[in-house]
Amino acid sequence: MVDKNSKKILCTHFSAGKTHDFALFKKSKLPLARSIRLRVDSGYLGITRFHANSLLPKKKSKHHPLSAQDKQNNRELARQRVLNEHVFACLKRFRIIAERYRNRRKRFALRFNLISGLYNFELQ
Repeated sequence: MVDKNSKKILCTHFSAGKTHDFALFKKSKLPLARSIRLRVDSGYLGITRFHANSLLPKKKSKHHPLSAQDKQNNRELARQRVLNEHVFACLKRFRIIAERYRNRRKRFALRFNLISGLYNFELQ
């Protein structure tokens, strides 16, 4: 989770093996205040059941194309979410999430949190 204004990493959560982001979000049971607005991608379909104040892009289907307003809303949401993607790109410089992790699994969370701390320290 990344703060929009400060671009700092607020919290992290991990699981063993390949796990979808939304499944990991549900498993974490992160206590979020209702005032926090979550901006997520289309992989989090159904997040409104867990956090009502969340924005996700509208998907098109074969029979229901997107209107011009929906496309504009999706672009605006993407502009806001790109900040998160920039943070992930900075973390990939450390190669811990860009490549296969070949060390002890117990230490992955510790090392990733240390890297997140370095990233947050670098922002100051």
